[in-house]
Amino acid sequence: MEIPLGYGLLRFIWWALLGIILIGFAVMDGFDLGIAMLQPFVARRDAERRVLLNVIGPVWEGNQVWFVLGGGAAFAAWPPVYAVSFSGFYLAMFLVLVALILRPAAVAFRSKLEGGAWRRTWDWAFFVAGVVPSLVFGVAFGNLFLGVPFHFDDTLRITYEGGLLGLLNPFGLLSGLVSVAMLAMHGGTFLALKSEGEIAARAARAAGLAAVALMVLFTLAGLWVSLGIDGYVVTSAIHPAAPSNPLAKTVAREAEAWLRNFGIHPWLLLAPVMGYVGAIGAAGALRLGRPLLAFASSGLSVAGVIATAGMSLFPFLLASSSDPKSSLTVWDASSSQTTLFIMLVSVAIFLPIVLAYTAFVFRVLRGKVSLGEVEGNKEGMY
Repeated sequence: MEIPLGYGLLRFIWWALLGIILIGFAVMDGFDLGIAMLQPFVARRDAERRVLLNVIGPVWEGNQVWFVLGGGAAFAAWPPVYAVSFSGFYLAMFLVLVALILRPAAVAFRSKLEGGAWRRTWDWAFFVAGVVPSLVFGVAFGNLFLGVPFHFDDTLRITYEGGLLGLLNPFGLLSGLVSVAMLAMHGGTFLALKSEGEIAARAARAAGLAAVALMVLFTLAGLWVSLGIDGYVVTSAIHPAAPSNPLAKTVAREAEAWLRNFGIHPWLLLAPVMGYVGAIGAAGALRLGRPLLAFASSGLSVAGVIATAGMSLFPFLLASSSDPKSSLTVWDASSSQTTLFIMLVSVAIFLPIVLAYTAFVFRVLRGKVSLGEVEGNKEGMY
C-alpha cells in the first residue's frame, strides 16, 4: 500500500499526538486528582465531602479515557518506549494503578454506611488516590530529563537496571511537586466552578496558593535543568525516515542540551510562557470571582507546563543514563510507517467522537452541585 505521508512526518505527528493526549489526560482527569488532593482542606464536614464526590462522580470515568488513550498510543506507536517504561517503572505504575482503583471505590462506597470510621477511611483513600498518581507522574517526567538506566544488547533485548527508589531522586521529587501543585490548582479551579458558598471560597483560596506554588516550583525546576543537569544530544547523522533501530546512532551528554531547542526555535518559549500566564490568570480570575475563566486559564497553564517538558526533550522520548546510544528518539523508536498511518486514520475518525461526546456530557452536567441538594438527597447521590 502506498502511504501518502512520509515516515518522518508520521513519526513527528505521532510525537505531537502523544503530547496532546498527555495534555488531554492532565486537563481532563487532572481536576479529578486535584479535587481529591484538596478534600481535607476544603471540605470540613460530611455533607461538604459528599459535594466533592458528586462534583467528580459523573465524569471521572469518562476523563480516564485519556489515560487509556495514552497507554494505547505508546503501545502502538512507540513499542520500545512502552516496553522500557512499563517494565522499568513497573512498581511506580503499580502504585498509580492501585491509587486509581481506590478512587472509584471511595466514590462508590463512602456513603454506603453512616459510621464515622467507615467514612473517614474512604476519605483518606480518596485523598491518597489524588496525591499518589499526581506525584508519581511528575517524578516519572523528572526522570526523563535525568535519563533512565536501561540498555539494548546486540539483538535489541532490553535490560533495565534501576528500581523504584532510584526514581525518588531530588530532581524527580521536585518534578513530582510541580505536578502536585499544578493539579491541585486545576482541581481547585474546577471545584470553585462547580460548587457554592464556603466550599467554593475555600477551593478558590487553595487553587490560588497552588498557582503560586506552581510558578515557584516550575521556576526552580527550570533553573535546575539549565544549571545542574546535563542533557542528551544525538551526535551522529540520523534520518527521520530510517528504519527503527535505537543502536544506529551515537549520543553524548552535554551541559544545557535540554535548552537547545528553545535557542534554535525561540517561538517554543511560548510553552513556558503559557505555563506562567495560565497560572497568573487562574489566580487573578479567582480573586475576581470568575471561576470559568480561572478553569480555562488553569488548563492553559497545565498545557504549557507539559509542552515545555516535551519540547525540551525532543527528539528524545526516553534517554538512557547507562548507555546513551540506547536512548529512544522520535526517529528510531516507532512502529512501521504503515502502522502509524492506519492508526492516524483511526484517530482522525474516533478522536472527534470522543471530543464531541465529552462536550455533550459536560453540557448536560453543567451547573453547580449545591450543599442543600446533597443533604436533601442521601439515597440518589454519592
